[in-house]
Amino acid sequence: MSDHLVCLTFDFDTVAIWLASGQTTPTPISRGEFGVVAADRLVRLFDDLDIQTTWFVPGITIDTFEGACRAVAEAGHEIAHHGYDHVSPQSLTEAEELDQLRRGNDAIARIAGQPARGYRSPAWDLSPHTVNLLIEEGFVYDSSLMGHDYLPYRARSGDKIEPGQPIRFGSESALWELPISWSLDDFPHFEYYRGGGLRAASGVLENWLDDFVYMTEHYAWGVVTYTFHPFVIGRGHRMKVLENLIDQLLQHGARFLTAEQAISASAAHRAD
Repeated sequence: MSDHLVCLTFDFDTVAIWLASGQTTPTPISRGEFGVVAADRLVRLFDDLDIQTTWFVPGITIDTFEGACRAVAEAGHEIAHHGYDHVSPQSLTEAEELDQLRRGNDAIARIAGQPARGYRSPAWDLSPHTVNLLIEEGFVYDSSLMGHDYLPYRARSGDKIEPGQPIRFGSESALWELPISWSLDDFPHFEYYRGGGLRAASGVLENWLDDFVYMTEHYAWGVVTYTFHPFVIGRGHRMKVLENLIDQLLQHGARFLTAEQAISASAAHRAD
């Protein structure tokens, strides 16, 4: 069995990403609605390939498009936490952040039968309270930080960072970190935004594949975590890229796991 793992993860933002930025007119809302169309395509693809994936879902996505979210859960994919309103914890008080966690988990439990065990921050940033709140609320892992590219690690709590002073790092916590990267995220490569996006898909495919190949050449064990957004990767030509990526990863010996399964494998690997 291969020790080189791949997590295909999806931030199922739909309208949440636009509402959080104050974009409430019909066109941005329709961009979010396309994510529901794309989610159906993705679920059917992974059913055909017998691959389980992880979906980080804001609570407002569940409350707005419950049927689409239930379809993902019922297809056997992991449902993980992505806030309620898709707002960064950095902008919230501790009480507000806790409310986002609990409201989001109430929605997740309704469609998945249990609260989420994994979390990914909207905007990929944490507050000084996030790690401790996640532990207190029963989460096992986070997937928002970038301290490694292949090896999960323990998230720290209590870093002291002051201008002009060496960083005083806090202690490792019980929370696992499944690291991510902007280069392995579809949004900055493909999605239209002022000043960037809309890159040719072929070059991005080469980058994504070579990150996995490098891991197989230099690490005996590891995880590559790809971050996709249904409304981005779900366009026809990008679906072809995703299918090509999966096919080539399989040819290179990849084993596909959910994020929670990868964290369990990482804990077992460390124990050995």
